[in-house]
Amino acid sequence: MTREEKSIAIENLTAKLAGVNVIYLADTSGLDAATTSNLRRACFKANIKLEVVKNTLLAKAMEASDIDFGDLASVLKGNTSMMIAETANGPAKIIKEFRKKGLKPLLKGAYITEDVYLGDESLDKLAAIKSRTEVIGEIIGLLQSPAQRVIAALQNQMGKEEIAE
Repeated sequence: MTREEKSIAIENLTAKLAGVNVIYLADTSGLDAATTSNLRRACFKANIKLEVVKNTLLAKAMEASDIDFGDLASVLKGNTSMMIAETANGPAKIIKEFRKKGLKPLLKGAYITEDVYLGDESLDKLAAIKSRTEVIGEIIGLLQSPAQRVIAALQNQMGKEEIAE
């Protein structure tokens, strides 16, 4: 790769990192072709962009980015696949699903809205993060519950008044 090609690749990676809130770095080395294809397909269905990246180029793109990735660059060793998603727990769930059948992919680290997670031991914590839609659904459910109780009580009271008349 020439110096100019590297420069262009770094610019492209920096542009991909701009405005992204969820980035996972995983080790997918050793996966056979069928498993890799299944992983890519699962990522595509979940609206997750999966891309194998060169560590040095990604490290330079992180450095050039306006985002503070903290110590995330320290995990850039060996084979690295970058997963960019909109939901915080999406990539973690996919990694956990694939880990039921084998030892890989391994989570190297993740960046989620200004928080950095390092190491595979963070996988369970990341999978447990609720998506924005799930949180909004819970809030709506909590708000509806008291209103439904009031309406039910009023209907119940009205029914009792009709019987009394």
